[in-house]
Amino acid sequence: MNNAQPGILAPLPPHSRYLTFALKPGARSQAQLKSLAAAADGKACVVGVGALLAFALQKEIDGLRPFPHYRSDKVEVPSTPAALWCWLRGDDRGEILLRARELEKMLAPAFEVASAIDAFKYGRGLDLTGYEDGTENPKGRKAFETAIVNDKRQGFGGASFVAVQQWVHDLDAFAAMPQKQQDDTIGRRRRDNKELASAPESAHVKRTAQESFNPEAFVWRRSMPWFDGTQAGLNFVAFGRSLDAFDAQLRRMAGAEDGTVDALFTFTRPVTGGYYWCPPVRGRKLDLRAIGL
Repeated sequence: MNNAQPGILAPLPPHSRYLTFALKPGARSQAQLKSLAAAADGKACVVGVGALLAFALQKEIDGLRPFPHYRSDKVEVPSTPAALWCWLRGDDRGEILLRARELEKMLAPAFEVASAIDAFKYGRGLDLTGYEDGTENPKGRKAFETAIVNDKRQGFGGASFVAVQQWVHDLDAFAAMPQKQQDDTIGRRRRDNKELASAPESAHVKRTAQESFNPEAFVWRRSMPWFDGTQAGLNFVAFGRSLDAFDAQLRRMAGAEDGTVDALFTFTRPVTGGYYWCPPVRGRKLDLRAIGL
């Protein structure tokens, strides 16, 4: 199946800009969405449709649902839905910025920018803590089967779902931890990326071990670090053929499954959370037939 948005499975770019858009009250968005479909090739710009937009269009996408909200005395995982999500990818930050401005102007009659995050690839694909992100990503055909919807219906096959969270790190707090505590927090040794069997059950690797769920909870991670001058962290992005795998992982991370909270929450916290449906492509355009366009 070659109609998935190619940026989903492509290697991480050097630079990214993530935009979310809110639908303006009373706006009719069809014309702007048709323009977006023609402008976004799915490679330099990956597009996701939120449940809010599908509802406004009076269309239902099977499997698309609101992002869950978890709150306890130890953790808060917010849900911040948006109508539209765009991931701009490229080699040059200036070129990405200019493309983003064009996109914003094109969508302006019906949409307004809700958030903008600039991100970058660090080293071989590291988080700012120095640990590799996405080590357990599936490879080859398994990656495709994990991330892309297999559906024979026109406008549905080749689609994907994506979970997006902006995490804000307290890098000073993490740096103050002894090396062993840092490794136990992640569940890997930073120096060689080896998984630690002796790590506590709260270690992130153990909380999210994809084979430990029933059914197995594999996702295709495409996260990148971000920095805005005063804060920094990780923009978590995980694609899947459904949202079920990420739902299961997040529930366990938040301690809702067994009361054990992921150790990540000792130095970082999510400030956003959204689910989106990424339509397939048809030729060089987004295929929006599933939402009536």
